[in-house]
Amino acid sequence: MYEWIKALHVIAVIAWMAGMLYLPRLFVYHCEAETGSRQSETFKIMERRLLKAIINPAMIVTWLAGLYLAWFGGWFSAGWFHGKLLLVLAMSGVHGFFVRWVKDFAADRNLKSQKFYRIINEVPTVLMITIVILVIVKPF
Repeated sequence: MYEWIKALHVIAVIAWMAGMLYLPRLFVYHCEAETGSRQSETFKIMERRLLKAIINPAMIVTWLAGLYLAWFGGWFSAGWFHGKLLLVLAMSGVHGFFVRWVKDFAADRNLKSQKFYRIINEVPTVLMITIVILVIVKPF
């Protein structure tokens, strides 16, 4: 069963990260759209559906499967796991900011620039790379 849960965890992580990398790109393009325009309304739908149908469920499955793996794999005492857990908590925090920004765009309250979202787009990438290195290399 452990290997099946591990496969589920990897699949969920891929889905979560795909959404976490795509959503801020949508924000960048949404900034260009005129408030109330057809394009802006389309972005609102895309952002909401991406969040509700992919990103949120994938994060939940990632956490549940990951905690199962950590418990039954005995990883809670491993140093690398502490680092990974901290970074996954940070990724979840970024996810929370994305949720808030989707709501801001939906209410036409976005106050951030394209440049801001272009920079934020890199945060999940850096977190993901560091997490993968910790899991595969287990440096400590």
